[in-house]
Amino acid sequence: MQKSVTKICGILTSGGDAPGLNAAIRGVCRTAIDIYGMKVIGFEHGYRGLIENKSRVLNPSEFSGILAQGGTILGTSREKPFKDKNWCEGTGPCAVEMIIDTYKKNKLDCLVTLGGNGTNTTASLLAKEGLNVIGLPKTIDNDIVETDITFGFHTALTVATDAIDRLHSTASSHNRVMVIEVMGHKAGWLSLYSGVAGGGDVVLLPEIPYDIESIARHLENRGRAGKTFSIVVVAEGARSVEESRLDKKAFKKAREQMSGSIGYRVAREIQDATGLESRVTVLGYLQRGGTPVAFDRVLASQFGTAAANMLAEGNYGKMVALQDNRLVGVPLENVANRIKSVPVDHRMIETARDVGTCLGD
Repeated sequence: MQKSVTKICGILTSGGDAPGLNAAIRGVCRTAIDIYGMKVIGFEHGYRGLIENKSRVLNPSEFSGILAQGGTILGTSREKPFKDKNWCEGTGPCAVEMIIDTYKKNKLDCLVTLGGNGTNTTASLLAKEGLNVIGLPKTIDNDIVETDITFGFHTALTVATDAIDRLHSTASSHNRVMVIEVMGHKAGWLSLYSGVAGGGDVVLLPEIPYDIESIARHLENRGRAGKTFSIVVVAEGARSVEESRLDKKAFKKAREQMSGSIGYRVAREIQDATGLESRVTVLGYLQRGGTPVAFDRVLASQFGTAAANMLAEGNYGKMVALQDNRLVGVPLENVANRIKSVPVDHRMIETARDVGTCLGD
């Protein structure tokens, strides 16, 4: 066994599930146990398991065959302990105090957290409370700062692109506008990349407010050019020019009053503006489920083994990131409360425009 500063570590998965979580767990645990002789304690259902001390010692047999499995063997939740100080409804210590107590009871030297923006923000706050934490970047949205890519994104991209490919035949057969709504509440990486990969004629992102008249002109021009159908890819966080002028509170209220999701609204707007028959497909959780593609398995495994090596070095308070094809540790405080949006001058934006894609502006 190689020497390790960390003797006992905890691990959890938090937030939405994403393809590659089990591969990352396997990467962390096999390296930690087999190479460094660490004891690894898994906490069930994210930070909730840490609050309630629902845990088990992870054994090597549990990692056999999980590389290709979707979901997470540890379960997950969207528990946000720092936003819920009265987790016990006033009958006991707050959630953060319970997490610290669990950390000490299990004699942890460090906690490894696998998750997205919320998970890594919580990890940063726990580090400020005095806990040793290492984070891994997981999300299909690819919107975590300081890393070139997150695991889960490529599988979701493959699923979304396959759906767009399949909808082409129906759109062509019925001479319709097919609107495909994909995930991406605050960032449009998934809609942009799947739209370009699937040959979307219109791609709407949260970063570029759309004008329905601009979209209508583009679709009508396609019709005049003899193209009898169109594919419109919409991120769930896409917003109109009018909505972009609203403050956060007003925008939230407007969305609560909206009938159906954004995909349905865009389809209605297109049909009203052009008279073209429009139909909607909302991919939803299909994008997060199923077997991870090879890229995500490899990336998640690399992140996991890098995290285990950081545990051995005592290199705490960091998130594992991929930068310029190098695995590095970046301070969690640099990641917390930040979103990696698509820059309007990003090369993929330029690519989309160059191949004739309308981005709604």
